[in-house]
Amino acid sequence: MFLDYHGAKIYFSVCGGKNKPVNIFLHGWEQSGECFKRIVSNLKGFRNICIDFPGFGKSEPQSQLNMFSYVQMLVDFCRRNNIKKCNIIGHSFGGRVGILLAALHKDLVERLVLIGSAGIKPKRGMKYHANVFCYKFLKILGCPPKNTGSYDYRQLSPDMRKTFVNIVNTHLEEYCTLIQSPTMIIFGENDTQTPLYMAKKLKKLIKNSQLIVLKHAGHFCFIEREIQVCLILQQFLKEGA
Repeated sequence: MFLDYHGAKIYFSVCGGKNKPVNIFLHGWEQSGECFKRIVSNLKGFRNICIDFPGFGKSEPQSQLNMFSYVQMLVDFCRRNNIKKCNIIGHSFGGRVGILLAALHKDLVERLVLIGSAGIKPKRGMKYHANVFCYKFLKILGCPPKNTGSYDYRQLSPDMRKTFVNIVNTHLEEYCTLIQSPTMIIFGENDTQTPLYMAKKLKKLIKNSQLIVLKHAGHFCFIEREIQVCLILQQFLKEGA
């Protein structure tokens, strides 16, 4: 199904009956709702909704979005579909959106699940700061190096690059402290994209939260440990039903 949002078609899929508690799944950067397909099919007793963010999956792109744009899109989606309360399950970038949504719209978010969530300011080493200094210096001289930025950044269109920069430069520590929803934090022990120190920081900042670390799992721990994660979600989300 598609939702028209500011002139762009946003795709979402629904699994489950209308009169059941609502779970909304938010995917990571360059992913789509399809990544939750197996989890959703095994998560019973809920109305499970997977949304493709603009520019990913089957959704059309929008230009120069920021974190608040994504949050407003979700609020509008819930309003149009008469969703008064929902659980949010966000992976990586989807976790960023979930954090901000839960902080700013407390009445909407019943329970929050953060899987390998981004949003915490990363620790940067000397090499990173040296590269930034070199880039700025060469830019001043009028000859910035080519092919700068991460692999994810270089693969994006110019408009999506601006969105990407807006997102990675928005750190959410202060918003984490505003969350009141019961929160489950799930991280892979070997996650290199959102390392374990970020999970521990989230646990410290979000008052009513618990942390589960999945052994020998990485950034896509919900796929690597599908059955285990599904059981965790089933128990945690049922507690709020």
